Amino acid sequence: MGQQVINGLFLGSIYALFALGYTLVFGVLDILNLAHAAVFMVATFVAVALVGHGLDILLALPLAVLFAGLLGLVLERVAFRPLRARTDSNIAGLISSLAAATIIEAVALEIWGPNITRFPFGTMPEGPASQFQLLGGTVSRLQLTIIAVAVLLFLVLTWLVKGTRLGREVRAVAESPRSARVLGVNVDRAIAAAFFISSALGGAAGVLYGLAFNSISPDMGHGVELKGLAVIVLGGMGSMPGAVLAGFALGLTEVFVVANLGGSWRDVISFAGLFLFLVLRPRGLMGAAATREA
Repeated sequence: MGQQVINGLFLGSIYALFALGYTLVFGVLDILNLAHAAVFMVATFVAVALVGHGLDILLALPLAVLFAGLLGLVLERVAFRPLRARTDSNIAGLISSLAAATIIEAVALEIWGPNITRFPFGTMPEGPASQFQLLGGTVSRLQLTIIAVAVLLFLVLTWLVKGTRLGREVRAVAESPRSARVLGVNVDRAIAAAFFISSALGGAAGVLYGLAFNSISPDMGHGVELKGLAVIVLGGMGSMPGAVLAGFALGLTEVFVVANLGGSWRDVISFAGLFLFLVLRPRGLMGAAATREA
């Protein structure tokens, strides 16, 4: 029982971190950035390349996260900003982000090839010396690190959004871009900041995912993308605390299903439960009625 809880929290922390990036952009633009999974993937390859060139993972991780954030800025400038004046900007942005994801994956395939890539041996401590007993189960230093990093980034994001001027500007744009502009908010800067933070979170999730499973390929983001979408729907569209709770809930559900019914039932039970929950509570765990001005 304790081992399943540990494994579920470990897996859920990655889902939650990935979904936070989705949620941040959706909360500001009402658009699902489908290139988020591609950023997730590229950041992992960047971290592998840096570690392969002799850089410690403690330095490679923040550099890969920074790269992901900068890639998010490029995506916002090229794939989203030119479309915001259109009346169908939501659909156009969705299609544009899908096209950007396809391009990024094609470039990654050309650079790194289709084969599985792995972090070099010894990137993270392994063996009995790096394992601890907790809640009646065994937890590795890597699992503890991933959970701690995910919680820390959530706390930092909460502080940024609620305790800084930039966060207030982002929330103002989320409520009404027109009113925010009238009040002197630089709307383009606030949206670009949201994309930078969102992509940085996706990049962090990608590197942690790569360290956890050590199986990295250009299509690695596809499965996590679907789980991320499920998490933000379950948590409540646009709700950051909801995304975190739903991420941990999905991780725990998957682990317990695999442990008791087998891996073939994992997605069946998880998504059937998601469907049933949304029938009973359409707005998700912490969703609220939409008040955002068009």
